[in-house]
Amino acid sequence: DLLERRWTLSVLYASVDGATRFNEFREALGRVPPATLTARLTELVEAGLLERHVLDTRPPAVEYRLTPRGRHFEPIVHAIVRCARR
Repeated sequence: DLLERRWTLSVLYASVDGATRFNEFREALGRVPPATLTARLTELVEAGLLERHVLDTRPPAVEYRLTPRGRHFEPIVHAIVRCARR
């Protein structure tokens, strides 16, 4: 169900491609509404595909990284990208 939601695969792709912070995801995804991006990141964290790390900085910063479970989706994401480029 989660993977069918709009922007979910794009967020996973951006994460595989190296995005870790909210603004990096926004830059990678383009026109994604901020509220939607927040919702997708939260859902992916709750599903165990991303980890959320709060950095001890001023102001606090948050990074998102693929979990081992999330890394299982890397080959699928790369296959979808290859198909889309053909």
